[in-house]
Amino acid sequence: MSKLSGKTAVVTGASKGIGAGVAKALAAEGAAVVVNYATSRDGADKVVAEILAAGGKAVAVQGDVSKGADVTRLFAEAKAAFGAVDVLVNNAGVYCFAPLDEVTEDEFRRQFDTNVLGLLLASQEAARQFGPLGGSIINISSNAVELNLPTASVYTATKASVNAITRILAKELGPRNIRVNAISPGGTETEGVHDAGIIGTDFEKHLVSQTPLGRLGQPTDIAPVATFLASADAGWVTGEVIVVSGGLR
Repeated sequence: MSKLSGKTAVVTGASKGIGAGVAKALAAEGAAVVVNYATSRDGADKVVAEILAAGGKAVAVQGDVSKGADVTRLFAEAKAAFGAVDVLVNNAGVYCFAPLDEVTEDEFRRQFDTNVLGLLLASQEAARQFGPLGGSIINISSNAVELNLPTASVYTATKASVNAITRILAKELGPRNIRVNAISPGGTETEGVHDAGIIGTDFEKHLVSQTPLGRLGQPTDIAPVATFLASADAGWVTGEVIVVSGGLR
């Protein structure tokens, strides 16, 4: 039997990149997956189509995780499609690197609203749906928290918050058998990284040169760790921030 057979998972920001990789991996292990997206319906539909073609179960549901009403609707549609949720992957995130002089209130709020408030709202709703057997919340952080990259002050602050919230919620929700962990990826090649023009730059070359395994990560490097944390194999694992970075520190 597959590790997640009979489980329902919500993956936020799953229309591309790490979120898409995680959604497909969870489905491959038997989970029915809700592929959340904010704006990219085409991307979400493509992920769903790939899951269905492989014999899995999935639906796409639009929702901006920074808005409480959208999060409530997301989980209501998830329950209507597949029943109560068992796994939440808080992957939705935004970033923009800028030096101190260029930090704006709007950009600060945009990143914190999605990366931190969105995580809290989704976790709140998931915890309400998890049954008596509990559930698993998996937060996608970043090892930018360890690298302390210049111009990444706002983004890094959001991910430091993710790590702190992970450890706090693990203690808070543990008595309800809800496990809360985070994955901290290193440099990972995604559509967003391509769109940002990072590939082929000196910054990419620097990241690779500092990575002992000698390359950028791929979503397929991250997804198996999420599958592990979602499964009973990780039944004694909570409050952890697992670095998946090819050794980049």
